[in-house]
Amino acid sequence: MSRTEQLNRPTGTEEKSPGRWLALSVLVLAVLLVAVDATVLGLATPSLSEDLKPSGSQLLWIGDIYSFVIAGLLVSMGSLGDRIGRKKLLLVGATAFGAVSVLTAYATSPEMMIVARALLGVAGATLMPSTLALIRNIFHDPKERSLAIGIWGATASAGAAVGPVVGGALLQHFYWGSVFLINLPVMIVLVVVGIKLLPESKNPVAGPWDLISVVLSLVGIIGVVYAVKEVATHGLSGEVWAAAVLGAGALYTFVRRQFTLPAPLLDMRLFKHRGFSGAVLADLLTVFGLSGLVFFLSQFLQLVQGRQPLEAGLAELPAAIGAVATGLLAGRYARRYSVRSIVSGGLAAIGLALGVITLVHKESGYPLLGAALLVVGLGAGFSFTVTADVILSSVPKEQAGSASAVSETAYELGAALGIALLGSIVTGVYQGFTAPGSVAGPVADAAHESLGGAVEAARALDPQTAGQMVGAAQEAFVDGLRLASGVGAAVLLATAVAAWFLLKGQRLQDGIEY
Repeated sequence: MSRTEQLNRPTGTEEKSPGRWLALSVLVLAVLLVAVDATVLGLATPSLSEDLKPSGSQLLWIGDIYSFVIAGLLVSMGSLGDRIGRKKLLLVGATAFGAVSVLTAYATSPEMMIVARALLGVAGATLMPSTLALIRNIFHDPKERSLAIGIWGATASAGAAVGPVVGGALLQHFYWGSVFLINLPVMIVLVVVGIKLLPESKNPVAGPWDLISVVLSLVGIIGVVYAVKEVATHGLSGEVWAAAVLGAGALYTFVRRQFTLPAPLLDMRLFKHRGFSGAVLADLLTVFGLSGLVFFLSQFLQLVQGRQPLEAGLAELPAAIGAVATGLLAGRYARRYSVRSIVSGGLAAIGLALGVITLVHKESGYPLLGAALLVVGLGAGFSFTVTADVILSSVPKEQAGSASAVSETAYELGAALGIALLGSIVTGVYQGFTAPGSVAGPVADAAHESLGGAVEAARALDPQTAGQMVGAAQEAFVDGLRLASGVGAAVLLATAVAAWFLLKGQRLQDGIEY
């Protein structure tokens, strides 16, 4: 019997693959890579801004275009993996991710950087749903699967730690593009080892891949997110209305089309399962509340508190340590107590920690920030691991790719919206600072684009004026960061309450049998 046939037998008849844990080690390499790539960008932002000189709007696009494209393509790529084979899609995507990383590293303008990050999103969209779907098909025992998902999530958190530390070390000795070149060796290892270790799996009765649905999904998600971003940054305009109407119309048409297709790109019946829908919503809102903070925290540590890149990376380590610790234990505690208590408790912990960050100021000592980041990590490890387990155990394993893609779409959409809205709050408050009257108009305009722009513009001024302008810019940036953290805290606490009701009665060990 072939490996594909084994992986697609009915639940309850599977044999445990002796190489399943080695296969998992290959899958987590992909997760590690995507996590590292997301975190090193924030750390590289100051030096990237100095070199490429992006405007404030371009800087936000560099930060969130990756998430926009990934969010728009995840459902399509997850469904494609169900059809052509998840291993095949993962290896092709990994090869493309490595190649585009080189293009990103050698970008010579803000526009080129934005395009490269978009292409990186296309490649990245193939990785995450493939890894989770393969875990669903490799690990059939619920408790083993919970542990595997915990390791998967812990690795993502470890990547969040490794990214800033390795990136910080590179940035102190090399140019900013080096933080993207580290993707290449990881991808080479993943492809070479994955060819031998990973079993292939797919849905044998998935039907054709509907290209019209692919286009509708991409246009819909990118259109809506773009409209939200522009409203938050520049207010309503004809262009924003057009994007919003186009995006909403495409999504509506996408949903209607799925109900009419014999082989839909996304089976909308998945959302009838309350645990599945609750877990997806919790993921989206959690990442929304966290992402804006994460994107701007590295700038706070470097440009406000004057830390070197490596020191800033190490300062963010407690969040990853907390997430690794609880991610490995989350499944066990969710079975001992309940899914909703672990998820809601984790979300509430994150919300309270974000509330603490509203107290930071320019001279805040590290213990306050470090403690808050540790609690953020502990809460995220519990909530994200358990919601991923709920999502995977709520669907037939033949649809694991689509379910994983929905989970990852929620994550990436939340990240895109968080950077757009919370990032725009930071930017909006920041741009309200008053430059010294003696500063010429063009210099003041450059300073108002971004905090990195203010630091760069100050070099052309006399020391006293430069100090006054940078000081005012830093205070405004911190005010924006505090306000964004407060909004994030409110979102997380509200999500904790919603999860308590939506996940009522959900149990990991009771996964639905088909």
